[in-house]
Amino acid sequence: MDTELARTFLAIVETGTFNRAAEQINVTQSTVSTRVRTLESLLGQPVFQRSKAGATLTPAGAQFRRYAENLVRTWQQARQEVGLSARFDGLLAVGGQFTLWDRLMVRWIPWMRAAVPDLAIRAEVGLSEGLMRMLLDGQIDIAVLYTPHNRPGFVIEELLDEQLVLVATDPASRAPHADDYVYVDWGPEFQISHGTAFSGLEATSLWISHGPLGLQHILGNGGAGYFPRRLVRSHVEAGRLFILKDRPSFSRPAYMVHPEDRDDARFQTALQGLRYVAATVTEG
Repeated sequence: MDTELARTFLAIVETGTFNRAAEQINVTQSTVSTRVRTLESLLGQPVFQRSKAGATLTPAGAQFRRYAENLVRTWQQARQEVGLSARFDGLLAVGGQFTLWDRLMVRWIPWMRAAVPDLAIRAEVGLSEGLMRMLLDGQIDIAVLYTPHNRPGFVIEELLDEQLVLVATDPASRAPHADDYVYVDWGPEFQISHGTAFSGLEATSLWISHGPLGLQHILGNGGAGYFPRRLVRSHVEAGRLFILKDRPSFSRPAYMVHPEDRDDARFQTALQGLRYVAATVTEG
């Protein structure tokens, strides 16, 4: 399939109309319409429902969206890899969750570049579900995340065990039984452990699904919340945050996932580097 068909399809999904999609990809509206008709002919199904309000996906269009995203991404990656071939002997794509890039992944990149200087690296950031999907689709070689899924042909290895501690800007805070307590969603295991430890806790007024955003809010506005010890260590040492030591802490392991049949030397070096850096982060 022509990647321009997929790119046009995604532009319509993003902008909501054929006209704005045409402006975004710098073609005429008639070209957009022609490409959509060609796409629908190839798929044998309509992908958009058009109305005065714009264009919405049909069930077939919604199903095709993931494949279109993969097609465009794969083509972009292919262009990048071919362009690198003259200077580098291969490309390694690694994806990690945002909170794991801090201190862990950002330390691994210079380690890896020093260990294998002729290998190009592509770094991706995402959530667990998206990273697992990219790994299964072959878009990344290694995923570093908190919530892996068992899949045939892939190895799941615990990389480090984060400790989530309750910190507050006020050392006398009653958190989590406090109005300024921020509930940060660290995943299903944390939800269960938190619910068990604080079974009588009323619903909090602020719920945040992104840890760094929760930390930024507390530092700027005051309050309390659970965060990885390594993430708040510098703020605790500077006196900006205080660990409430009489409150329970929770374990949150992080994992790396990779294909089990990869045994080339560069790939194994990458895994060894992640293990080494994870150990230094844990010890530090």
